Amino acid sequence: MIMENIKNILREKILNAVESIAGNIDLKAGDVVVEIPPQPELGDFAFPMFQFAKVLKKSPVQIASQISEILKKSDENSYQTAGPYINVKIKRDDVIRDTLKKISEAGAEYGFSSRRKGEKVMLEFSCPNTNKPLHLGHLRNDSLGESVSRILKANGADVKKVNLINDRGIHICKSMLAYKELGNGTSPESENMKSDHFVGKYYVEFTRLSKQDEKADERAREMLIKWENGDEETIKLWEKMNKWTIDGVNETYKKTGVSFDKVYYESQTYSSGKDEVLKGLEKGVFYKDEKGTVWVDLEDINLDKKVLLRADSTSLYLTQDLGTAIKRHEDWPFETLIYVVASEQQYHFKVLFEVLARLGYKWAENLYHLSYGMVNLPEGKMKSREGTVVDADDLFAQLTEMAANEIKDKERETFVENIGETSEKIALSALNYYLLSTNPSKDMIFNPKESLSFNGNTGPYLQYMGARINSILNKYGRSADRKNVDASLLSSDDEWDLIKMTAAFPQVVEEAGNEYNPAAVTSYTYELAKRFSKYYHDVQILNNDDKKLVEARVYLVEMVLQVLKNCFSLIGIPFLEVM
Repeated sequence: MIMENIKNILREKILNAVESIAGNIDLKAGDVVVEIPPQPELGDFAFPMFQFAKVLKKSPVQIASQISEILKKSDENSYQTAGPYINVKIKRDDVIRDTLKKISEAGAEYGFSSRRKGEKVMLEFSCPNTNKPLHLGHLRNDSLGESVSRILKANGADVKKVNLINDRGIHICKSMLAYKELGNGTSPESENMKSDHFVGKYYVEFTRLSKQDEKADERAREMLIKWENGDEETIKLWEKMNKWTIDGVNETYKKTGVSFDKVYYESQTYSSGKDEVLKGLEKGVFYKDEKGTVWVDLEDINLDKKVLLRADSTSLYLTQDLGTAIKRHEDWPFETLIYVVASEQQYHFKVLFEVLARLGYKWAENLYHLSYGMVNLPEGKMKSREGTVVDADDLFAQLTEMAANEIKDKERETFVENIGETSEKIALSALNYYLLSTNPSKDMIFNPKESLSFNGNTGPYLQYMGARINSILNKYGRSADRKNVDASLLSSDDEWDLIKMTAAFPQVVEEAGNEYNPAAVTSYTYELAKRFSKYYHDVQILNNDDKKLVEARVYLVEMVLQVLKNCFSLIGIPFLEVM
């Protein structure tokens, strides 16, 4: 990380200068504050001197002046004072050459590192129910899960992406009961419906049924007990409807670029969770009330009391999550397990992590809930039981159609080889970028029209900038002669601005990995594209009599495009050569 290294070197130099004045004092490099000046012309870094006033018994203005004079005598960088600040303009030639060389040599792995090498991180995301298709909330979950996994890999971690199919429970039995009583033997094929949508229709039908028949909930509960007891007819219906849903969901995953290294099913892990609860009961970690319900008392840490096993011995989400977590660690002993789950489940995961710890699993200390906010359309909140969810397939189809219309309106059909394929890639870019641009913890409103804009802070705009850069390079007709290019010719402020931006990319990747926050990458990507747009507008890249300067600028443009592509790979934006 070139700029970060320079920043640290400057910290040490300023610290040494302070110590040369004050003598032997207890200071560390971390005591030197680094800021970015409000205007680029003031410098690359700014160092305030307020914190040294007490030690040196001088005003910050006097200290800035004195330290600046000391540094000027022994350093090639430029030092200027602005009141209590020392502004530094670093010597550019070496930074420009080294940055472009590093990008050129690393290529598609520039910005990536091995800082988390050897760390095994498991990431759970998506986790659909087999009673309905994916909706907009799942899309945000999937975008986060895919992006965070790529960012962690870029930081050197060994990442395993896992999914948990919620294929059992009372909610599954509700759609099964509705189909059994109202379906009349129909199928997705006979109804000409995508199979997961077909099952979802009956989950909505159950809500209507229960309003008309007060015993519908009771019959669904009886069906759950039959399932847990292995009733042949119930199991057969369950297998058929689950397959319909999972087949349909997998189609959506393929379309939206989502994949998993391993898929778990609640039906296969929930019973082991029950066994763990019973073991905890024997050890006195849990207790049973007079009705036979098993509880855990977490009042000592302000988490109240929580049911782990119902009196009829049926499981809850918490029970099955216990079994699933333990099974996963047995399968692949991770250092960290990250759950990408909506903020509504914060209490659930606090309890889950605490219960696992009380059962004696030390790795429970390294469980993390990546909590994300709700996402809706401008029209309002989704309610799956009432059939008002924003369906993932319908939304993606809408975005694809809107992208195709945009291409036609701009009369770009002849420039793209396959308008259908290109439209899907634009739609995916619009979707992923918009969903990832907001900090995960915040609620958000997804606006389809805004997300597809070819101007502004959107995925399609970034794709357009990538295609524009690609067009410049195609026009030049060949790659720059990187071994012989004179990078010192890149002397304009706009070029220096781009160099600093590209040099900062590794730090952005590290920050995004540390915080599990793709928004750090999206904001950086947009800023880099925006600055290149300014450079393209202000500078003649190819139209110049100085061929060596043209070669240097082509080299810079190639490296900017490489960094953009690397950004795209982390946030799920397909690169388009032509747009």
